[in-house]
Amino acid sequence: MTLIDAITAQARRLDHAGVAFGQGTLGAFDEAAWLVLWRLGLPLDTDLGPDGADGGRVLTPEQLRDIGALIEQRIATRQPAAYLTRQAWLQGLPFYVDERVIIPRSFIAELLVDGSIDPWLGEHTQRVLDLCTGNGSLAVIAALTYPDTQVTGADISPDALQVARINVGQHHLDARIALVESDGLAALPGPFDLVLCNPPYVNAASMAALPAEFRAEPALALDGNTAGSTDGMDFVRALLRELPGRLAPRGVLVLEIGHERSHFEAAFPHLAPVWLDTSAGEDQVLLLTREDLVNAPG
Repeated sequence: MTLIDAITAQARRLDHAGVAFGQGTLGAFDEAAWLVLWRLGLPLDTDLGPDGADGGRVLTPEQLRDIGALIEQRIATRQPAAYLTRQAWLQGLPFYVDERVIIPRSFIAELLVDGSIDPWLGEHTQRVLDLCTGNGSLAVIAALTYPDTQVTGADISPDALQVARINVGQHHLDARIALVESDGLAALPGPFDLVLCNPPYVNAASMAALPAEFRAEPALALDGNTAGSTDGMDFVRALLRELPGRLAPRGVLVLEIGHERSHFEAAFPHLAPVWLDTSAGEDQVLLLTREDLVNAPG
């Protein structure tokens, strides 16, 4: 059996098993390709196209057994592929991940790389905060995108910060990224010129309906209802209440709220954020300036 035939066959297995995607891949073929290539020790950019020689390579019976066993593990455990490979990719960069952190997939990463937020930044942008840093991927990407800045990655979870330290070290950014354990902004006096935040924001109904793969991730990083609400906005409420005192005069917040735009707008009708265009549309990530927060009516 050839490599491309093996990937296609394993993709059918994943489809038939009803596994959930969205934690690094969006469909069965991409997920199967990721796992098969990883198991074989091949790069993820291996040419699998119709004119590519790599897809036609013939696999040995032992390789086919190893591939089949890995796909069976994915199906039986419902563990996300990134937890099995201990690696995730964001904007072309590799990051170590394990069960201590959610799998990086923030749309803020693409906004950093494509320069979408640059009009709000400038030479005054010196101190960057990645709040709810998780595995540190946004802190790393921000430090690489803006080489003249100092970046702080903060998280309430000491376990997550241990993973973030691995990634900061692997990308040789120890001198420019400080990692701080903090419950929200409590240990972060600032002032910051740019705050990036992909917080826990999932509403109660969506939390209850999460597939097994997403329930494998730390609930602390997903559940936005920790103060008794059901709309997923508890962390965001505290953040927006406290943030003006931590932002520099020209400071900016870039906040990801996923599919919760309706809940955000219901919770904060007095705010008029800029909704930023991402590959998933214009309702995933918003931008607020310090002036927006201070001068908002109500």
